Amino acid sequence: MTILSAPNTFSVRKQTIARHFASASDYDQHASIQQEVCQYLLANIAHTKQPSVLEVGAGTGQMTRLLAEHIHSQHWLINELCTEQAATLQSILPTAEIAIGDAETIDLAANHSLIISANAVQWFDNPLSFIAQSAQRLQSGGQLVFSTFTPNNFLQIKTLTGQGLSYPDIDAWQSALDCAGFKNTELSVQRYDLPFLSPYAVLKHMKLTGVSTNQTQQSAHDTQTFRWTKSRLQQFESDYWRYFSAENETGQPVVNLTYEVLAVSAFIP
Repeated sequence: MTILSAPNTFSVRKQTIARHFASASDYDQHASIQQEVCQYLLANIAHTKQPSVLEVGAGTGQMTRLLAEHIHSQHWLINELCTEQAATLQSILPTAEIAIGDAETIDLAANHSLIISANAVQWFDNPLSFIAQSAQRLQSGGQLVFSTFTPNNFLQIKTLTGQGLSYPDIDAWQSALDCAGFKNTELSVQRYDLPFLSPYAVLKHMKLTGVSTNQTQQSAHDTQTFRWTKSRLQQFESDYWRYFSAENETGQPVVNLTYEVLAVSAFIP
């Protein structure tokens, strides 16, 4: 059964995010870091048998496919912002309920034994609110497993353009977990420096994985618009090579793009 939430109920910012990801048709092909993170989250799930699983922000189904292969559950509830992904997610888990809508406002029920979210929470208007929401949605003894990114994520882009999401740091996440009553919390940070042959290739990669540095608000309250111009692109390329150049294994000049991932596992008593 599929539960649909009309897209026009989304905020303007969430509509923009949904549009970016809906147009990222080659996401899985280019989202290698995200896939690696999904594997890491899977390894941190305490039990392969679950009474009820909620996945938040399933996207193209990278995490959903791993769950379908390795986790056995009596009930599945899969949430995603983009209506375009509903059929794909349903095909991965035919018995699942697919809840299309904004995870911050949609009713995602309660009494789940596992809540999992891969690479999605950073798009919330208030990412830290995910912790308190999850505490309310978990049954006693339930586990929360999720990944997001740290303030160092895409540090090159932030440095050169001033654009990017505002990521809570690890201390803020730990505090939110403590305040919500979670126990046995484990937080780990992993950094990946992805090499590209040019700064333009970096921008293309970001677009193909649903991230736009053009007309993307940093937060729900930020209404500034960033637009690329020819001169701005030229300056971006020049500065990127100047500040963030490196060499690959063969000695070829490259530029790096930093992903810094925060993975969290925690239990509600």
